[in-house]
Amino acid sequence: MKGGTLREKMLANLADDNVLSQKGLIEMFDSTIGASTVLLPFGGRTQRSETQVSVQKLPTDGYTDTASIMAFGYNPFLASWSPYHGAAYAVVDAAAKVVAAGARYDKMRYSYQEYFERMTKSPRTWGKPLGALLGALKMQVELGLPSIGGKDSMSGTFEQINVPPMLMAFGITTVDAGRVISTDFKKAGHSIYLVRHTPLENHMPDTGALKRNFDFVSSAIESGKIVSGYAVGFGGVAEALAKMSFGNGIGADVKVDEATLFDNSYGSIVVESTEPLDFPAAELLGHTEAEGALTINGEKMPLEELYRANTERFATVYPDKGINHAPVMEAMPAPRSFTYPGEAVERPEVFIPVFPGSNCDYDTAKAFRRAGAEVRSEVFCNLTAEAIFDSIRRMKEAIAACHIFVLCGGFSAGDEPDGSGKFIANVLNNKDISEEIHRLLDRGGLILGICNGFQALVKSGLLPYGRLGLVTRESPTLFRNDINRHISQIVTTRVATTASPWLAGFELGELHAIAVSHGEGKFVVSEPLARELFENGQVAFQYVDAEGRVTAEAPYNPNGSYYAIEGIVSRDGQILGKMGHTERYGENLFKNIAGEKVQDIFTNAVNYFRKTK
Repeated sequence: MKGGTLREKMLANLADDNVLSQKGLIEMFDSTIGASTVLLPFGGRTQRSETQVSVQKLPTDGYTDTASIMAFGYNPFLASWSPYHGAAYAVVDAAAKVVAAGARYDKMRYSYQEYFERMTKSPRTWGKPLGALLGALKMQVELGLPSIGGKDSMSGTFEQINVPPMLMAFGITTVDAGRVISTDFKKAGHSIYLVRHTPLENHMPDTGALKRNFDFVSSAIESGKIVSGYAVGFGGVAEALAKMSFGNGIGADVKVDEATLFDNSYGSIVVESTEPLDFPAAELLGHTEAEGALTINGEKMPLEELYRANTERFATVYPDKGINHAPVMEAMPAPRSFTYPGEAVERPEVFIPVFPGSNCDYDTAKAFRRAGAEVRSEVFCNLTAEAIFDSIRRMKEAIAACHIFVLCGGFSAGDEPDGSGKFIANVLNNKDISEEIHRLLDRGGLILGICNGFQALVKSGLLPYGRLGLVTRESPTLFRNDINRHISQIVTTRVATTASPWLAGFELGELHAIAVSHGEGKFVVSEPLARELFENGQVAFQYVDAEGRVTAEAPYNPNGSYYAIEGIVSRDGQILGKMGHTERYGENLFKNIAGEKVQDIFTNAVNYFRKTK
């Protein structure tokens, strides 16, 4: 380990290529699509504690807490030393991560990603994949776990360069989402244990001990004793302690010998427990502390210093936050009441057109059905001119019959040409469609646009003007994020007005933790028009920081939106557009994220139609 002092060794360990945080890269991928994500890739109050597993609820039209849980295992240096041992520990590593998150190992199934140098006449080249397969097979037999698939990626040779012998293990099973725990420390004063796995003399895993350890950890999680866990990997116990601390800024005071601290002891698990653990392999390391520092063997290291070491270098390649310079403004408009002018409807009809590239229609429909609405969806086909005319006809009929018209999220027409939402905006401005939309609004109907749908509402003029065809050079727009990439994370937004049926069930200042996933979510508006929006009570939601203050600063304002605006309503309140994916939350999702995650605009809308004058 590089460095002389313990502090230097800790910083060097966290700055290792195989330990460094990949937050900026990971957030480029949509982690909440499908409304199924039980654990976000990064969790805790600060969203800094790294998650080791993928946990996704199974897709159903109804409700389920059954989720798939998957993890991978692989160490290139260990595999280079011995492909046999490397593959064996890949199996163990995947299993330990799954157990640390709350699932049982004994129903796991495996798949492998294989990648080796070009096979030649040398027996050595053939011996590496054979050795790896034998190592994996031995673990599977001893653990009683089958392999159900795999992928051979062929030659890993380029000129004189060879990849390390690679047999990456992917372990998957099912788990009750309610039992899943995350990696972030939960509370000061809890005990920290290392459930240690000690290898055999031949350096192979002790599968008998692993089975006992895994069963103990699983039972302690299910009983509520263990509330967070981290499978020890490349960076050893040092990595585990640091990354468990980052998420909630909860530090720790532990005593552990340096050999244990930095050893990549695969199969071992660091756990946070609410009470003492009585188990031979459970070694008490210390306890969690409210102070934002990690104290190891008396050496106190601030968490911010450790986090910088773990993030700075990769952040230069994949920035984890932009530099925002947006102005800030806020207001507290007076509340308004709304009554549907038509006959009361117990189950209002929602129409959701599905455009080429839409990907949130199922989630949105499910959210409305859960709120008590009937939902109709129609695919907008643009393969031929005839198909377009037919789609417009069906869309016109559906709008005429509905109470709520919804434009869901996605990437309509691949966000081309030159910006998101333009394809949908062109459809909305079709004469037949625009006339039907105006008739819907005139009879008291509602319109909602989320993410890509919000972009379309703004670029069509429906927001903020409440009518199509009013777009000018001075109109607001949605532009590329300041970070200049797609961003997927959870943000906190503040209710800025209740002047809409969509917002009628909220209180001014109410905070919600909402998923965002977009590349062009920066709301851009002139200062005069922004003041008008605030004065009219048209700013629906604003981005806020950890203390609930309206802010332009990243990552709280993820895209650099002017005046921290996340969503707006039309002046009459009937149209709502917002970037955040309110539809993506359900019970036992985003379990490693703090805050109120229910933002029930869907129930608010349904209730509006259930009331008469």
